[in-house]
Formats: sequence, C-alpha cells, structure tokens
Amino acid sequence: MHQLLVEGDRHDAYTTGSLQRGGHNSAASDHAWAVTRAVATGSVQAGWSRAAFVQVLLDGPYPAGQPARALQHRRGYDHAVAWLHRAFDGAHHYLQAHDPLFGRQDFHAALAVYRTRIERTPWAGTAAKTDLRNLIARLDICTQSGGWDHTVSERDLAERLGCARTTTHRSNQRLLRARLLRQLDHGSPTQGARWMLLAPTGTGPLTLSHHGSTPQRPQAGGAMSGPTMRHTHRNRHRGSDNDADLNSRAAARLMSLDAFAHRGLSSSGLAILAALAERDGQTLAELQASASISRATAYRQRTTLTQLGLITQHGELLHLAPTALNGKGQPGPQCEHPATGWTDVAKRLGVDGVAHRRRQHHQAERARWHNTQLQLTTRHTQTPPAPQARQARQARQAQTSRGTASGRQANTSSRKAGLHNPEDTTPTLTPQMLGSTAYPQRSTRYP
Repeated sequence: MHQLLVEGDRHDAYTTGSLQRGGHNSAASDHAWAVTRAVATGSVQAGWSRAAFVQVLLDGPYPAGQPARALQHRRGYDHAVAWLHRAFDGAHHYLQAHDPLFGRQDFHAALAVYRTRIERTPWAGTAAKTDLRNLIARLDICTQSGGWDHTVSERDLAERLGCARTTTHRSNQRLLRARLLRQLDHGSPTQGARWMLLAPTGTGPLTLSHHGSTPQRPQAGGAMSGPTMRHTHRNRHRGSDNDADLNSRAAARLMSLDAFAHRGLSSSGLAILAALAERDGQTLAELQASASISRATAYRQRTTLTQLGLITQHGELLHLAPTALNGKGQPGPQCEHPATGWTDVAKRLGVDGVAHRRRQHHQAERARWHNTQLQLTTRHTQTPPAPQARQARQARQAQTSRGTASGRQANTSSRKAGLHNPEDTTPTLTPQMLGSTAYPQRSTRYP
C-alpha cells in the first residue's frame, strides 16, 4: 500500500474495462476509485484517522491522490472530501466484516483455508489439471516466502509442474483471466516475474471458467460425421456434483517426476494417487468424483496403476499400496512384477529422462541468452581504433576502389575498340561457322 501511495498503480493491477450504459468508457473512473479504495484500506489497517487520510491525499504530492485532487479542481473541495470519506468508510466496513492478516500466523491460517478450497474444487479436464498443478506449486512458493506475492520465472515453474514452458504460460493466462492470479511485474533479465496469488472470498470451491466436458468420439462414417456434441462430466453418486477431494501435498511431491509426464501417468494418474492418499479405500465411481476424471480415464488409469502394483483392488474398493507414494508397488493377482521406484515406472511407460532433458533445454536457453548479452556488452565497450590505423584503412579502401574503377574503365574501352580479351575462351561466332544463315541457331551452350 505504501508503494501504491507513493508510486501509483505502475503495473495496472487495479485496471478494469467496464462500459457504462450508452457505450461511455468508465475504465478511468473505476481505476481511480479502486486505487483510492485500496489506499484507504491500507490506511485503516495502519490506524489512520479519516482526517489524516483526506489530508495526505489532497495536500500531499503522491500520485495516488491525483484523482482526488482532479475532482477537487473540477467539483470543489467539499465534493472531493465527500468522495474520500465514502472510500474510507467503505474500507472500514469491509475490514470489520473480514478478518485482516496481521502476522505470519494469520497468513498461514489463510493459506491452509485456500489449500483446502483448492483440494475441494473439481478440476475436470487436462487444462484444469495443469492449473491445479500451477496453484499447488505457487502455494508451496508462497509458504516459503511468507506472503501472497512471490517471484518465479516460467521456466522454473514449468520444472516444478513437470510440463513444457508453453503449457505453463497458457496456464498462467487462464489463472489471470479467472482472477486467481495477478502479475505485479514482468521481472528483469536476471530475476523472474513477481506474482500475487489471489484468494477469493468464500469458503466453498473456487469459481472456474473451465468447460468440464470432453469432445465426443468420432461417429461411424468419418471424423466429420455426426452431431457436434460434448459429454458433460456429472457425478451423481453420493448426492453431490462437487465431491472432489485431493491431497495437494502428495501431489506437490510427485508432479515434477518423469512418471507423471504427458505420455506417462499424466495429471489424471497424479489426481488418482492424490485422491487415494487423502482417503483410502474408494470405489471406482467415488474415485471418479474425488479425482475429477471421466469414467473412461478412471478405468484406464486403474488398469495401469494395478499392473504397476501401486494400487490394489479388494472387491469394489481401491486401496493405495503402502509404499506407492515412493513408486514401489506391491505384488498381487494382476501384478507379477511390481514397480521398484518412480524411475522404473518412467522407464516402463517410456518417459524416462523427460525432466532432465527439459532442464538441459532451459539451461541451454539461459546460457545462450547470457552469451548474447555478453557479446552485446563487449561490442558496445570496444575501444575505437587509433586515428593512424583508421587513416591507413581508409587509404587502402580508396586505393582498392580506384583500382576497381580503372579496371572497369579499361574493359569498357577495349569493348568499344573491338579488341578481344586474350583470357576469354568463348569462341566468336561468324557467318562462315554457321553456314548459309547469318543468325546463330539455338544450341545447348547458348540457351
């Protein structure tokens, strides 16, 4: 809030694009009100009085008070003071209705509530599972930093998520549109971008814009035949559609491993293990709801995980092997050779070394960027040549250009005089060589 007051909204964190009735753009007024309300919230938390808040914004030289001073210039002092009083009183009522964060313990308590909301939110679809990985990774970073704002680059975040950098970039854009993430700056050449994790008000599942459906399979007669339909994922067992329940800490430990790459167990296998780690002994229908996956994906992943020995089935219930989170399977009726670790799982699925190659690629990109910057710096800091060397070089260039010009002039004079160049081996065509006609015939040598 002090930075917002002194420097203003440099990163456009409070901008909106709303339109009033009639097409009038109210983005500027909405932005001014949002900045003033944010500064008012900070002043209330700091213990300021309403008179001190008005005095700082109207009499001070701070950029955050520019809208209030402009309003005073247009409408008068009383109107500007009433506008600031309304912002201060609204911020005071807001803080009374919500629990503010006064220390690290309050932040960790709010972080635990936010983690629970993420675990109880249904993340249906491949893109939503990537966003789940993104939020889980950012929760761990915020836990270490001790605040909602944190610094991380896209490449480092991609290595934490276990996916490509482009996939991470698209996930960041979706979270920005969903108002779950805010970008404070774009970083520097040696430091990643600064982000802020936004915790919406409420205690239920997060409101997401992901389309919880998958395309219908191609109909008989070709991929373009049949109606364009989508299968909606609805879990009607246990009387609720929002029965998602995951263990995000277990998912954070596993999601960067090779075994959970795109061609391996992928995010759906990670969600199944995280759901069983949270509540062991679920039926396939319950696991479909808790992991937010489709029925076909649940059957396919159950077969793969059972063959690896990571889960066992007793009747209709699926149980997690005792050492499944370490990648070690348990022998059973459907598993003769259980997995001995996550490296063994990655080798069996053909995704061994994906994370290592991704880190090498990112390291090569960083090294190439540093080499380019070093070359540019060296080029700009090179000392100019001495005057004598510059003059000698200019004299050589002038002599070379004069020699070229005189040679070109001699060749032109020879052609005008009809002289034959002794170095030219091309024979001269005459009427006697061509026969009766005086015009050369088309040949392969002279097309």
